[in-house]
Amino acid sequence: METPMVAGAAVAAAALAGRYGILSWQAFKARPPAARMRRFYEGGFQTAMTRREAALILGVRERVVAEKVKEAHRRVMVANHPDAGGSHYLASKINEAKDILLGKSNNSGSAF
Repeated sequence: METPMVAGAAVAAAALAGRYGILSWQAFKARPPAARMRRFYEGGFQTAMTRREAALILGVRERVVAEKVKEAHRRVMVANHPDAGGSHYLASKINEAKDILLGKSNNSGSAF
């Protein structure tokens, strides 16, 4: 008499667990995608800019083609241009980073 009752309870528990799992999975898949936060370089500027620091400023790799450097420079300058409320100091560092990665600078430093 108890065996059918235990079997019935086990089937009911499995059905409820399966339903809960399916509903949880559907809710997980339906949620909006989470925005991925980029980690930014938190350190200050070095006295003489290196290729590594220039790449960190522009958000590219150290060894990258010129077109990607120009693209990244434009993207960062749009956000930090002095005419749009940005800092002259940051703009000079961004320009220096572009020059270093393009091989046009002799590490003379920024104007500031």
